[in-house]
Amino acid sequence: MTQHHQAITIALVAGEHSGDLLGAGLIRELKQHFPNAEFVGVGGPLMQAQGFDSLLPMDDLAVMGLAEVLRHLPRLLRHRRSVIKRFIEQPPAVYIGIDAPDFNLPIAKRLKAVGIPTMHYVSPSVWAWRQGRIHGIKQAVDHVLCLLPFEKAFYDQHQLAATFVGHPLADSIQRQSDRDAARQQLQLTVNHEQRLIALLPGSRSGELQRLAPLFLQAASRLAERHADWRFIAPMISPARAQQFQQLQQRYAPNLAIQVVSGQARTVMAAADVLLLTSGTVTLEAMLIKRPMVVAYRFSWLSYVIIKRLFKAAFFSLPNLLAGRRLVPELVQAEVTVERLVTEIELLLNQSNQPLLDQFDQLHALLQQDADRLSAEVAKSLIQDARQ
Repeated sequence: MTQHHQAITIALVAGEHSGDLLGAGLIRELKQHFPNAEFVGVGGPLMQAQGFDSLLPMDDLAVMGLAEVLRHLPRLLRHRRSVIKRFIEQPPAVYIGIDAPDFNLPIAKRLKAVGIPTMHYVSPSVWAWRQGRIHGIKQAVDHVLCLLPFEKAFYDQHQLAATFVGHPLADSIQRQSDRDAARQQLQLTVNHEQRLIALLPGSRSGELQRLAPLFLQAASRLAERHADWRFIAPMISPARAQQFQQLQQRYAPNLAIQVVSGQARTVMAAADVLLLTSGTVTLEAMLIKRPMVVAYRFSWLSYVIIKRLFKAAFFSLPNLLAGRRLVPELVQAEVTVERLVTEIELLLNQSNQPLLDQFDQLHALLQQDADRLSAEVAKSLIQDARQ
């Protein structure tokens, strides 16, 4: 097939680190099909390491929460216009938006209108809230790649082409996580009688501000009640580590806690139980097979809006996947020091084997070779458009 060796352009736009990871794996596989392709759009260091040309810094798009988005709106809209202009003037063979639906779907809609095939990787959580958005998604994209099995069923109902590709994290995290090896790697001196509790209060400044004080106070109380329990917290950046340590001096000055730079997965594997915030990290925790307590607090305004629009029964991924309450999840006013202490003690005083077996079944379900499947879909979109 000579067409594979033509120089084509494949456009990808990722908005944050999780998207950069997906994009990098996808580019790696697409190169097998299209060795001469150029990859251009918006992406981070992992995509760039695959030879990707990023038109603007990915971090410019990584804003969360309604208030933050409003503040950065002029810049986001300017970026969006420049991306649309570039790809209408130099049409790619396919446009692949990776997550960041509020940024990507309007771009996809404009490009689809001029005949460019469009694909969205990571289903927007329409099944969870704002279900009416499905009509907008149908106008914007030809194909949706779903990381979770129940998402494809939703698109099938609405006659939009969708493929369940599984989750790349399920491909990259091994089915068994070795606790002792992780502890050695972190050079922890924790003996078998001691329990290690990891705190993961979020990677963004606002999350940390809302959750770390409560996590730290809960840890402090647990430390008073259990002399042989140990505490550890991985931080995504020096700035977050500094912020966390300042909060610790204020809210839990007597707590002995080890703050680790990066290495969140290793820390999770080393721990006996995790206290964490909502998001992809709950999925990583499930794949690493550690019992967890999930807690989340939104800013007041975001919560008022979200509460009205949110349709799903759960917000943590393990519970959404299982369709029932596998892990304790606390939101907003439920997140109190007392509740956190109670839930953690419960987990450490019971056998968690049935829970871990359930985690393993879900791991198997999500292990679909996402990079390869996603590349296959992109390839067929490109080929169909050429016929």
